[in-house]
Amino acid sequence: MGCKVVDLSFSYRSNKVLSDINFSFEKGELVCLLGPNGVGKSTLFKNMLGLLRPKTGEIIVDGKNIRELKSRERARYFAYIPQFTNPVFDYTVFEMVLMGTTSLIGEYSSPGFREKELARKAIELLGIENIAYKRCREISGGERQLALIARAVASDSKYLLMDEPTASLDFGNTQRVLNMISSLSQKGYGVVMSTHSPNEAYTYGTRALMLNKGKVLCYGKPNEIITRETIKELYGIDVTIEKIYQEEKEYLVCIPKGNNGVSLDKK
Repeated sequence: MGCKVVDLSFSYRSNKVLSDINFSFEKGELVCLLGPNGVGKSTLFKNMLGLLRPKTGEIIVDGKNIRELKSRERARYFAYIPQFTNPVFDYTVFEMVLMGTTSLIGEYSSPGFREKELARKAIELLGIENIAYKRCREISGGERQLALIARAVASDSKYLLMDEPTASLDFGNTQRVLNMISSLSQKGYGVVMSTHSPNEAYTYGTRALMLNKGKVLCYGKPNEIITRETIKELYGIDVTIEKIYQEEKEYLVCIPKGNNGVSLDKK
């Protein structure tokens, strides 16, 4: 049935952060959320997760209003994957993934066979069996990000909200994480992923949502809405949009123009 955000507005006291946000997506879609820092992307995620209460509007997931769901019920619909983080406690990857099953067990219960099986399957799905019993401080940043995604998958949620999942990753790990995220959407997960890269949206997104000044600038297919004009309005820079061909497929690439008027003092 999908997820719908309808007429959503949110304010921190007198500071209006989001205004009249409307968009919807289905399971199996990968929505790339674009916008400059401070535009309200994280606040939108917190509203969708039920951590913040919107001033107006509603979020409907599979026909249910999240306001009417308890926190454990919401966790069975939405799972959140934060940016790359350094763990405070040195859990194994398996232990961290197992934590994703918390919403599936009683308040004073311990994970049982079912929860451990969900964790094992999530690790297998993400292809990280080889690091399952390594400590989180022993693995690379890319592996740690895949482990965080596996933790979300283990929650048995079908909608994944990802806050800049490739931030701080090197080029190789970025591609590995993005390929896995794309694979999850193809397997039926509904994914919303915030990113600062129009090229990630072109290559991996089924839709793009561009937020500017707390409002939806545009929403649709990436190759239709990510243009020189919308990038200029969003980020204040001039770009060119080029077509490239790879394995008989056409891709669009967003390339900044020169130094965009920024003068660099030579010393």
